[in-house]
Amino acid sequence: MRRLTLSPLPSRRRTAVIWPAAVAGTIALTLTAEHAAHAAPPEPALTSLPPAPRSLGMPVLAAVTAPTTYTVKAGDTVWGIARAHGLDTAAVLAANGLASDAVIRPGHVLALTPAAAPAPAAPEAAPRTHEVRPGDTVSAIARANGVSLDTVLSANGLTRASIIYPGDVLRIPADSPAPAPAAVAPATAPGLDAEQSDNARLIIRVGRELGVSDRGILIALGTAMQESWLRNLDWGDRDSLGLFQQRPSTGWGTPAQILDRERSTRVFYGGAADPNGTATRGLLDIPGWDQLPYADAAQAVQISAYPDRYAQWEQPATTWLAVLG
Repeated sequence: MRRLTLSPLPSRRRTAVIWPAAVAGTIALTLTAEHAAHAAPPEPALTSLPPAPRSLGMPVLAAVTAPTTYTVKAGDTVWGIARAHGLDTAAVLAANGLASDAVIRPGHVLALTPAAAPAPAAPEAAPRTHEVRPGDTVSAIARANGVSLDTVLSANGLTRASIIYPGDVLRIPADSPAPAPAAVAPATAPGLDAEQSDNARLIIRVGRELGVSDRGILIALGTAMQESWLRNLDWGDRDSLGLFQQRPSTGWGTPAQILDRERSTRVFYGGAADPNGTATRGLLDIPGWDQLPYADAAQAVQISAYPDRYAQWEQPATTWLAVLG
């Protein structure tokens, strides 16, 4: 028989696993009574998962919920803990109020909070265009597309003096929403509080609506200031009421009508639109009222026992009209 010569089997070489001397990140230290221990290398991650068990008709167990906390062991680093749990290192630091150079020690319990996924960016609207046709204007194009004229001009490098021609193609961007106007308190005039300024503003508005000249409005403002301090009083001398201290007993209206600020102001101005008709005489019903001295014109309407007191309000009324009118 021939003897077979068997070659020796190749020996399997063992590869030594060399662990890094230090792991980047913050090191968890364990101190002994004599010296600090070296950081223990982290356990190697699994390279593959075991095969799923064969189904035998038994109910399938639910997946294990990912832990929400982790207790630090010797040799741990925040970087290593975050990586092992699929988290961002900065997120773990932030969730535990740690600085990047903070030291963690065995026994510390860290919260494992995954970093929130950024919200997807809203898709940008595709830009629209408009081809200019004969007769088009930029303002008409902007209006038809629901955007402002300035938005279209700016998007196309145009000014209000620019000329567009048939065949030109204009970009129509989305119009940015106008910011909500900030709440602004109504203006007050010098020497008047908010209530007085509001009443003065009403006297001015009614005068404008009736076509009264500025001088007539100044007379109304000064008269109301002298009679009621520009306040809608529900009391006065005898039965006098309201801004102009009109009296129900002399035909100026019922108490409720006189306390209606707008109605009493229209009655003071009088004229063709006087709510009282010809029952009372307002400023516009006095012949030549605009040629009378300031105090005389007011006195012709009010018939006051103190006619000279109206004159002191002519100059302040001029300021009130300038500020509020």
